[in-house]
Amino acid sequence: MFKGNSASPAKLSSYNPFRVLLGSVDTERNSTTMRFTTMASALKMKIVVAASVLTVAVGIYSWTKLRPSGPGAGFVSGNGRVEATEIDVATKLAGRVQDILVNEGDFVQAGQPLARMQIDVLEAQRDEARAQNQQASNSVSSAQAQVTVRESDKAAAQAVVAQRESELELAQRRLKRSETLSKANVNSAQALDEDRANARSAEAALSAAKAQVEAAQAAIDAARAQVVGAQSAVIASLATIARIEADIADSQLKSPRDGRVQYRIAQPGEVLGAGGKVLNLIDLGDVYMTFFLPETAAGKVAIDSEVRVVLDAAPQYVIPAKVSYVASTAQFTPKTVETANERQKLMFRVKAQFSRELLQKHLKMVKTGIPGVAWVKLDPQAQWPESLTEKTPE
Repeated sequence: MFKGNSASPAKLSSYNPFRVLLGSVDTERNSTTMRFTTMASALKMKIVVAASVLTVAVGIYSWTKLRPSGPGAGFVSGNGRVEATEIDVATKLAGRVQDILVNEGDFVQAGQPLARMQIDVLEAQRDEARAQNQQASNSVSSAQAQVTVRESDKAAAQAVVAQRESELELAQRRLKRSETLSKANVNSAQALDEDRANARSAEAALSAAKAQVEAAQAAIDAARAQVVGAQSAVIASLATIARIEADIADSQLKSPRDGRVQYRIAQPGEVLGAGGKVLNLIDLGDVYMTFFLPETAAGKVAIDSEVRVVLDAAPQYVIPAKVSYVASTAQFTPKTVETANERQKLMFRVKAQFSRELLQKHLKMVKTGIPGVAWVKLDPQAQWPESLTEKTPE
């Protein structure tokens, strides 16, 4: 009778309108539960964040209000690092490094050999200078012998002069007698002429002998000049030997003072130019801390003001020092020392020098580059607080 789709009995029996209604109710309930769970989680997260923010705020407030404010108005502090005077041990002459006798970190004393340069060329130059010195010494001896010979020649010439003077005197006396006899017509005119000729010959011979004496004296002067020249050559050769020996001594590089080897810049076998660096030393007797103070405090700091240094690596010690330098011009504080806000201010560089006696006592504990805080006493009448009482390692 009826046409169209009709449900089978099995399908009709499986359809339950109450189940459909309950399913929709369960779905809505699950969705509501999920919404409540999400809201609870968000509320819990907000509570945790609020508690964290409150804890940080309380911590900042407590640190700001309860932190130590320092020893008082008569003191000022600055951050800095421990530094020391650095010394570059370099070769004076160009050459090859033969050997390095120390390693990085070794303690050295003043005058201790640190490295050696090759000196083969210098030794050859020294041998050459010694040979030249010997040659110059021989020249001195030869020149002195020539002086002796010339002096002998002069003495012989002077003897000849004396002889010629005697001959002239005899000839002049004979001429006078001849002239007297000739006036008395006792002697002939020929004899008078012969005596006059002999007298003139004796005068000429005397003049020639005197000229020989002068020539001998000139030869003596020349020989003495040669002696002086040879002696100067000896002195010059000795100076050359001394210079070369000084270069040889300088080729053994020695420590100029007590310190510690920081770097080995060169290695054995390397060829260096004049002034080439071989080692870098730290003078452990000249150690200081460089720190920075604002202009309002730097103007009150006097040279030799007392300083107490507390190092980050050893906060249990309080090391005494004295102000040895205050910069005359202001500068921006380096970023590694001050905070961002403080870097906007101009600061003055200050050096706090540690005593040499204290450094020598704790030589092996001295290290550079360690950061710390330096407290400076601005008021000479102020007393150091107990926290900054001097305390050094035993």
